[in-house]
Amino acid sequence: MTSVREEILAILNREKIGTMATVENGKPHSRYMTFQHKDFVLYTVTNQHSEKMAELRKNPYVHILYGYDNGGFGDTYVEIEGKLTEVEEEGLKNKVAEFFTSLLIGNQDDMVTLKIEPLRMRLMNKKGEPPKELTFSHEA
Repeated sequence: MTSVREEILAILNREKIGTMATVENGKPHSRYMTFQHKDFVLYTVTNQHSEKMAELRKNPYVHILYGYDNGGFGDTYVEIEGKLTEVEEEGLKNKVAEFFTSLLIGNQDDMVTLKIEPLRMRLMNKKGEPPKELTFSHEA
């Protein structure tokens, strides 16, 4: 029998793309994003001048849907509530950038590396079972 932690990690290991929602003027904005992870912490990159960064600088909390594989009703996926910060440490920025180099569009000097620390993850639609929750002790 696998634990909720193991099931969520399996999805994080298998998938790379999810939708990330931010809030602007009280309204949600969602976009597809590509992620890497270390354990349960997600990393991504984006243009520092994008609308998404303007939204995140006002409100660093995000909601991510991750792992839905389009097989129909009952597909298992993860809902992630997290808090985003910009990565400042050069070694980590370079390591994350290696993965994203082939995906980046535009001037790489305008790119910023983002870290999403989870506050809560929920394993959803596991064969009709109720959601299973994993919480984290990061400060909100």
